[in-house]
Amino acid sequence: MAIQSSNKKGQIFSEINITPLTDIFLVLLIIMMVIAPMFQALDQDIILPQINSGLQVDEKEITVAITKDSKFYVNSAQTQEDELTAKLADFLEQSEDKKVVVKADSQTKTREIMKVMRAAQEAGYEKLTVAGEPLSKKQQSDLEKNDTQKTAEKDMAYKSEGE
Repeated sequence: MAIQSSNKKGQIFSEINITPLTDIFLVLLIIMMVIAPMFQALDQDIILPQINSGLQVDEKEITVAITKDSKFYVNSAQTQEDELTAKLADFLEQSEDKKVVVKADSQTKTREIMKVMRAAQEAGYEKLTVAGEPLSKKQQSDLEKNDTQKTAEKDMAYKSEGE
């Protein structure tokens, strides 16, 4: 939309005012910042077990979360136990490498994880990863020190027996 300017030469003013567009984007950004933590509510209910080391879990993978109350969530959607195989089969086409990630609460019974493993196998998945919360660097170094001390003690005991 061109607006006639009050210029002596009668030139057309053809610049775009982006201030309203910027205002809209700022409002959308604030709304997303307020709403985003609400999407993480499911993961806060699940306390993952601690692991010594491991690889980073890709968030793009199909994820099955299990709460300590034995409730199953496939990609954040609650699913009944008997519907688990069918739900996983529906997501199989989206999976590039036929991999499913299981996030189970530390107090979840092993039989619940086994149910997910069976359902994933029946649905046609080839890989299953059980996610865990990595130990802190300090806890990892403490474990390494303990392992080193135990190895040294075994070596000393072995040498003393040999004499």
